[in-house]
Amino acid sequence: MLLANIAILVLAGFVGFSVISKVPNTLHTPLMSGTNAIHGIVLLGGLIVLGSGADGFWSKLLAVVAIVFGTINVIGGFLVTDRMLGMFKQKPATEKKAAAKDGDS
Repeated sequence: MLLANIAILVLAGFVGFSVISKVPNTLHTPLMSGTNAIHGIVLLGGLIVLGSGADGFWSKLLAVVAIVFGTINVIGGFLVTDRMLGMFKQKPATEKKAAAKDGDS
């Protein structure tokens, strides 16, 4: 049983890598937003397991680990998405004028 679970984990890693590597660069931001939603679900699941009074040290420990890693992924993903979207925003007119003057001198 353990060997089958490890084989599934390894195969899922290879499939995930091959799928993500074929995504065009223009779709990375929407894909990251979708991944943030998935990690939000992981975070919610960890909170539910922890709040349900699960028996055993290991189940509580795994729930806390899922909550920590899910939180890191959600926050980091939103920060990176915001930064990527900020690259497409237009600069205010005052910054454009200052940049044009610096380029002229």
